[in-house]
Amino acid sequence: MPRPYASGVVAAHADKVWAQLRAFGGASAFLSAISHSELVEGLEGQVGAVRRLTLEAGGDPFDERLLALDDAGRTLTYTFTGANPFGVRRYVSTVRVSPVTDTGESFVEWWGEYDADAGQEEELDRTFAQGVYGSGIAGLRKILA
Repeated sequence: MPRPYASGVVAAHADKVWAQLRAFGGASAFLSAISHSELVEGLEGQVGAVRRLTLEAGGDPFDERLLALDDAGRTLTYTFTGANPFGVRRYVSTVRVSPVTDTGESFVEWWGEYDADAGQEEELDRTFAQGVYGSGIAGLRKILA
């Protein structure tokens, strides 16, 4: 099972980075490929909440469900709830924020697991690791600088 991964340092306190990521319905603030995001089910910070995302490039909106939220560990996990622009059959992704104690910055890790046809895995790994997770970390750097 593929497990794309990205990590990076954000020059902001871990609590500030976590507050941005924890706002599940606000993904468009730091994911440049997302033109619009909103909660369509549940409440902010509530496991089971569903956000609807619309890509900048167009196409049908898609939904993600919040599976786990751990404020003490600054970790959240989510999944696609149906059709998605990547065509994966099963997808679970986790993002975690940890403090860099000697500088006051944050270390952000983002990874996922998915099922897809073997011929698609290399491209999907690159798409998720660089296009989603890596660009999300870069987006956090940009808005929290």
